Amino acid sequence: MTAESIASAGRTSFSGKSNRIRTLWLALLIVALAALCALSIGVGTREVAWTDILAALGGQVDSIGQAAVSVRVPRTLLALVAGAALGLAGALMQGVTRNPLADPGILGVNMGASLAVVVAVAWFGIASSHAYIWTAILGAGCSAVFVYIIGSLGRGGTTPLKLALAGAATSVAFSSLVIAVVLPRNDIAGGIRAWQIGGVGGATFERISHVLPFLAVGFAISLLSARKLNSLALGDELAAGLGERVAVARAVAAFGAILLCGATTAICGPIGFVGLIVPHLCRLLIGVDHRWLLPFSALSGACLLLIADIVGRIMARPAELDVGIVTALIGAPFFIWIVRRQRVREL
Repeated sequence: MTAESIASAGRTSFSGKSNRIRTLWLALLIVALAALCALSIGVGTREVAWTDILAALGGQVDSIGQAAVSVRVPRTLLALVAGAALGLAGALMQGVTRNPLADPGILGVNMGASLAVVVAVAWFGIASSHAYIWTAILGAGCSAVFVYIIGSLGRGGTTPLKLALAGAATSVAFSSLVIAVVLPRNDIAGGIRAWQIGGVGGATFERISHVLPFLAVGFAISLLSARKLNSLALGDELAAGLGERVAVARAVAAFGAILLCGATTAICGPIGFVGLIVPHLCRLLIGVDHRWLLPFSALSGACLLLIADIVGRIMARPAELDVGIVTALIGAPFFIWIVRRQRVREL
């Protein structure tokens, strides 16, 4: 088979949805995201009049309502960028591993970042935001490599089921280690436990500004990997026939996902299931072409995390549910449905 015929077969396999339909869904998704941002600013544990909302957006903080809105604005921004990062990371991981169950939480990447941060805080006393971020990225990377090595052992090499099992076992083991590290340290236990749930409360523009450069690099690497992921989806042999360096393509895309996961975990804590749910829903809408799937996953992830944050504020008034709890409530049944529907076959 010539390279031209392989390329033609690849183009055919990604042409299931017309660009007109994809553009329509993209426009609807952008409108939905804008509406959710407005709703996130306007809805919370405290009822706020629209006059106070408009005044707060203009920089005024003269009343309690205006002060509440001024807190919601960075929170909304953090939910937007964190959801986009997790949705995009999930699509990347599913593309790199060709595993329909791949997700930063299920594959143990988030928990690896979490363990690294907890160890660094408890044993080395790190305190700066940049130290948190670098530590989380290192932990996410080490965890991803560890899970992939474990999932590759034995007869048959790497399979979706073995990766999912290795990731689940690694997550449980790392979670236990986090508890073991935190238990003797009452001075940090409260803050670590709250962070472990995963949430966007307490966001500030300063904290977000520290993580944005890492997320920007992760987004750029990820979106530039779209064509390579399309080649990998055809199989390693066909991708190599197209001139693709398979190992390099996988490593670059995986690095982008690790940057996104590590940086997001550092600032929000480990939030699960966003990267699992979003790519599957996007494939139903726009097909499997990663040139469309990756940006759609980012926008849909932002929408999902904003919805989870809004629901968490409404469900437990006057208290709040962190987004990590809400996404787990949504994601666990979805995970079971994916297992039953996909029968853990490759993408």
